Amino acid sequence: MATPQKTEAVNPGPDYVAYAAKMRSLVDSGCDLEVDARFVDMLSPRQAQILDLGCGIGSAVGALRTRGHAAYGVDPTDDVLTVARELFHPAWFRQMRAEAVSAAALRTQGLPAAYDLVLMSGNVPAFLTDDDLPAIFNRVSSILNPGGCLIIGTSSKARGGPTQQDVAAGGSGLTLTHRFSDWHLSPFSEDSPWSVSVYSSAGQRRTADGPDGVFVLGA
Repeated sequence: MATPQKTEAVNPGPDYVAYAAKMRSLVDSGCDLEVDARFVDMLSPRQAQILDLGCGIGSAVGALRTRGHAAYGVDPTDDVLTVARELFHPAWFRQMRAEAVSAAALRTQGLPAAYDLVLMSGNVPAFLTDDDLPAIFNRVSSILNPGGCLIIGTSSKARGGPTQQDVAAGGSGLTLTHRFSDWHLSPFSEDSPWSVSVYSSAGQRRTADGPDGVFVLGA
């Protein structure tokens, strides 16, 4: 497969205040902003350590917390983090760029250094440079527990879509294990406008105590 041509990052624009206000209004209207959290919860062991890169107003972090997970969010934009801290517990969030994440940087911020799952949804890759995306794969790989997952939800045709993700994953130790066209497990095709990709690290994933829904017949 040919390596995609190098291009510049999408310009997110300066009006984060308007974006934060829009997201707050969606919350106030009762819009379902937890669909990605339900997907993550399904793949996670109970009481998992979860990090949301580019967490925005913190909807996924809040939803995962209500499901018993130790979830944290980082985002580079103070305006959206202000909303996250008003809607949820302020201690769950830190201001940090996704490409700056490392075990040492997380410890400095008072966060756990290792995670069962890392989430990156809402087109975060579209705002990264071509060098940043593979760097993030490497950094995430270094903080995932054995068998842990990186889940990316993004527009398929935008910068940082599935093709670029697969190239960036090369050499990171993360392997694509699942890809869907939405958070409801719909099949992915080349025409799908959205993608949800699951990359897994090597090793045995921590499982729940007890059968965890698996009941084997026999002695």
